[in-house]
Amino acid sequence: MAAPAGATSSSAGASSAGAVAVTAKPHLIRGKISFGRCGHTCRVKVRIKNISRTTVFNVRLKARLKVNGRHVGTCYDNVGTIRARKTRWASCTVRSRSLSRAYNRYLAGRSDYNRHVFTTTYYRYYR
Repeated sequence: MAAPAGATSSSAGASSAGAVAVTAKPHLIRGKISFGRCGHTCRVKVRIKNISRTTVFNVRLKARLKVNGRHVGTCYDNVGTIRARKTRWASCTVRSRSLSRAYNRYLAGRSDYNRHVFTTTYYRYYR
C-alpha cells in the first residue's frame, strides 16, 4: 500500500514545548445525510461522493445518532468501492432501547425530539 499523495510528516511550528509531527491525509470523499422515518427505529441514509480522481476501496460508514444531545445508538454499513468522481448510497438502521425511550418521552410530551447524526467514513486509498 502506497502512501496517499500529500501524506508527509512535517513539524508544525516551533513552540517552546517542541515540534509536533503531523501527518496530513487527503479527504477524498464528501457525505450528505438524510433521514427516513425516525421513531422507535431510525433509518439513516448517507450519500457518499468520491471527489478524487482515483478509486477508493473498502469504504465503511459509521453513524452515531444523538437525540436531544444524548447518544442513543450507532449503526454501521459496508459501502464497498467507489470509483473516481462517482457516488454511492449507504444506509443503516439504529435500533436501541435508549432511542425507544427518547421517542416514548417525546410522545408523552415530556421532551423534544431533536436528532443529529455524526458520520465517520473509513476508506483505504491506493495510488
